[in-house]
Amino acid sequence: QEQYQKLTQLEHIVKRPDTYIGSIEMTQQQMWVFNSETESMEFRNVSFVPGLYKIFDEIVVNAADNKQNDKSMSEIRVTIDREKGEISVWNNGRGIPIEIHSKEKIYVPELIFGNLLTSSNYDDNQKKVTGGRNGFGAKLCNVFSTEFTLETQDSNQKKKYKQTWTENMTKMGKAKITDASKGEDYTMVTFKPDFAKFGMEGIDDDFEALVKLLVVYDLAGTAGVTVKLNKTRVPIRNFKQYMQMYTKAIRRERGDDGPAPKDEILTCSPDPRWEIGFSVSDGAFQQVSFVNSIATTSGGTHVNYIADQICNRLADQVKKKNKTGATLKAAQIRNHIFIFVNAQIVNPSFNSQTKEQLTTKASQFGSKCVLEEEFYKKILKTDVMNNILHFAAQKADQILKKSDGGRRTRMNNPKLVEANKAGTKDGHHCTLILTEGDSAKGLAMAGRAVVGPDLFGVFPLRGKLLNVRDASFDQISKNAEIQNIKNFIGLQHKKEYTETKGLRYGHLMIMTDQDHDGSHIKGLLINFLQAQFPSLLKIPEFLIEFITPIIKVWKGDPKNPTKQRSFFTMPEYEEWLEAHKGERGWDHKYYKGLGTSSTTDAQVYFRDLDRHLKEFHTMKDHEAELIELAFSKKKADERKEWLRQFKPGTYLDHSVSKISYTDFINKELILFSMADNQRSIPSVVDGLKPGQRKVLYACFRRNLKKDMKVVELAGLVSGMTAYQHGETSLQQTIVGLAQTFVGSNNINCLEPSGNFGSRLQGGSDCASARYIYTRLSPFARKIFHTADEPLLTYNEDDGKKIEPETYMPVVPMVLINGADGIGTGWSSSIPNYNPEDVVNNLKRLMKGEPIEPMQPWFRGFTGEVVNMGGDRFKFSGIIKETGDKEVEITELPIRTWTQDFKDKLEDIIKAEKVPSFIKDYKDYNTHDKVHFVIQLDEKNMKAALSEGLEEKFKLTKSIATSNLVAFDPEGRITKYATVDDILKEFFTVRLKYYERRKQHQLSELQKELEKLSNQARFVQMIIDGKLVISKKKKSVLVNELREKGFKAFTKVADAAKLGEDEAVVEEGEEDDDADVEVLSSSYDYLLGMALWSLTHERRG
Repeated sequence: QEQYQKLTQLEHIVKRPDTYIGSIEMTQQQMWVFNSETESMEFRNVSFVPGLYKIFDEIVVNAADNKQNDKSMSEIRVTIDREKGEISVWNNGRGIPIEIHSKEKIYVPELIFGNLLTSSNYDDNQKKVTGGRNGFGAKLCNVFSTEFTLETQDSNQKKKYKQTWTENMTKMGKAKITDASKGEDYTMVTFKPDFAKFGMEGIDDDFEALVKLLVVYDLAGTAGVTVKLNKTRVPIRNFKQYMQMYTKAIRRERGDDGPAPKDEILTCSPDPRWEIGFSVSDGAFQQVSFVNSIATTSGGTHVNYIADQICNRLADQVKKKNKTGATLKAAQIRNHIFIFVNAQIVNPSFNSQTKEQLTTKASQFGSKCVLEEEFYKKILKTDVMNNILHFAAQKADQILKKSDGGRRTRMNNPKLVEANKAGTKDGHHCTLILTEGDSAKGLAMAGRAVVGPDLFGVFPLRGKLLNVRDASFDQISKNAEIQNIKNFIGLQHKKEYTETKGLRYGHLMIMTDQDHDGSHIKGLLINFLQAQFPSLLKIPEFLIEFITPIIKVWKGDPKNPTKQRSFFTMPEYEEWLEAHKGERGWDHKYYKGLGTSSTTDAQVYFRDLDRHLKEFHTMKDHEAELIELAFSKKKADERKEWLRQFKPGTYLDHSVSKISYTDFINKELILFSMADNQRSIPSVVDGLKPGQRKVLYACFRRNLKKDMKVVELAGLVSGMTAYQHGETSLQQTIVGLAQTFVGSNNINCLEPSGNFGSRLQGGSDCASARYIYTRLSPFARKIFHTADEPLLTYNEDDGKKIEPETYMPVVPMVLINGADGIGTGWSSSIPNYNPEDVVNNLKRLMKGEPIEPMQPWFRGFTGEVVNMGGDRFKFSGIIKETGDKEVEITELPIRTWTQDFKDKLEDIIKAEKVPSFIKDYKDYNTHDKVHFVIQLDEKNMKAALSEGLEEKFKLTKSIATSNLVAFDPEGRITKYATVDDILKEFFTVRLKYYERRKQHQLSELQKELEKLSNQARFVQMIIDGKLVISKKKKSVLVNELREKGFKAFTKVADAAKLGEDEAVVEEGEEDDDADVEVLSSSYDYLLGMALWSLTHERRG
């Protein structure tokens, strides 16, 4: 039983001091202290006893707390006597009442300083911002002192009180109370620490330096009073001056003794209880903070509260600007800031009696400190962002170096087929072939069999390479294809290369389809090399491309032709075709991709490598800017101009021995960008994009007047027009042409038969393409008149005519149905307009009258449209008050879909705000009508009426006419300034086509007249016996007809004028026979006449 002991509170404090004042052992710690010799701060290792510091701090905090009780308090004096081992702290705040406590029956000063667990801070209902909290405070200093003297003067009582305790508060002297009729209020505590308990002999240098900083200078910077140390005034008057002592010390550590920069310390005080300072750290988070004048050396929730606000804002900026650096965690951003916090917290809680760390929740601070936008702007102007981004870049370099390639002889990748000598001393002679997918890899492998496996490796790329120009560090470092290429070649991050010796492969060959996507893949690879390893592109013969024909022509047997020629671009083929027009006996084959070439073709290619390999010139300095122009988001405006200058018919000439990067960008890659724009941006002539044009072409050719399933029509269009982007996309295009709900087409060219979507979900609620049908609408042929089709220019694919370059509608459909699209460098947003307004303005132009202003218009929209001036129009829904607490909505802003609005209402009702803004709503909507009835309480109804119902329910949307981009009649991207400009452009082109239509129709009537005249003469000659057709060969008859002056009318011409396929000669027919057949068919209009045309009745 002897092992169990009961101790008094005092005995427990002395026996277990670490619970109350922290460790009483000497410890070493890096911390800020004041250097008396240099009279400045320094961050160094300090040997001190935490408990000794704490008892001193308790007395100083006690003095500072008095400022909260007496706002007139103006001074604190601290005296340190090293010889006596004595410290005193004096303040001129209100003195302690010198009177007997009514309950404890002892003097109040004795109660406060000589009795444990006494405090004025026990009432948690009182909101106090003092440092004292638990009733120990100054008594702990008394307990750990050999002598402790309290002296106070009370001007109300006009008395002075003095009392001394000794031997660790175990002996108390008698209080000495004297009159003080003229004296002012003050309180002074003088104590001699029990150094023996702290393992010390007296006050040493480190303790004095610590006292001077953490107590005296902290006090001067935070308490708002004059502080004197050993009778000398401390030269710190406010928190900003206090902070400057730290930043000055940091600059000195860097060797910078110059004047402080203006933005070295930023300060703000969003609330009277908070003083905030910000500076840039040296790469490790630092904080100096106070709570109610207590130095919270370990920070706490108040520091986190401020640091998190700053770090969150910095993190947002880092996300925007840190494109090439490593992704940073919040703690890594935090490491770059040095913050100062001086806060007054209501009834603060700490992690221990030592009060080194605040634990009070932010919600219980008793005040808020929300940093202002101006303060953030000032922070962003400091070096902190540069430091963070520099750190991110360094970290990125470290990570990327881990993925550096080396000169290993073997690589572990199942897709890679290595050259046998890759990674050896002869590696720089080897070529790595990068192919567009696995099918192209097969072609490369067949060719590799010809040139041998020693010097050629093959690796298939999966899709398109990452655009590293604007990619984040994470995207690059985690991209398998990028890392594979680095490793396969043996590239090292940020290394400058002047030669290829030391690399696993000395040459890189690109082998892609000769189409737009293939060009884009080449461009992305060049972009990667230029951005990451620019020096490689300055080494001759490092980068080469392998080209294959797009078209082959030959005479004779394709396996053993008498003549043959390959073409690597369509314009090159078209030039040859024009030059050899009329030559007979040529056959041709289109090669749409590398997959079209057989293994035999591949071996032929590789046997003639010089013809198929094209080396890139070494990159010139200005060409790096061209690569950036093509791939950088920063160059969006310049890229627009680049594309605007494009001239149709541009192509890269592959007959040259070397290709410059300038030519590649301006003559090949630009074709990819233009193709993307052509898919996304409409023509000003017909208002259509290529996919829509293909759909209409197939429907017109099929004369689709009866319903056909959308899925079947998509297949028909794909086969008839060589559509290459997937039938799902084509199905969506077909559905779009047939939609009629509010916000879709003003005039639908296809008729919807089934659920094609509604305004409930903006068309996304349409049924599957397998279940819905469509056909040409009655308007289609009235708008796209058949009389214009012979005048159109038709595209070709694989030698087959497909849809026209543009149709020629009778009204500008680009305005009637509008258009939206995002291409490369360009986007377009053209709103819908009223067909009646458009037609009336066309009539005005025909009369030479000025155009009337038009505003956007959507069929079925019942809301209000207001011209806001300039190029903006406001579309408002319809809402009205139907009761004291009820509103009714019967229209939404254009393209605000009913379901989306309903979801917003649900979000309001379910929001955490209780009660929510609306109480309930009723849904009376249909597929084409909007009808909500919404209930509010009286208070919210008044607020909504005051704000305006339209504004409160967000029932307005603006549409701009500032991005009117379309392809002009010459096929150039054009941004039109106004809708009137589009109308005038269309009017000019349409007028020319009416003239051409007239001339064409006159020509056709003339031909018809000639044909009928020939037929009449033909019949008359037979009747008159001047022409005998019986028992004669057709060829003889044809020659006789030619001799007698009868004109030939070929079927080919008739077919061509309607955009149909020309007549073809079957394989195996001799050329002469073919010519005879074509010539004979030219007289079918005579020889094919019915016999009854020769009768007397018919003649008469």
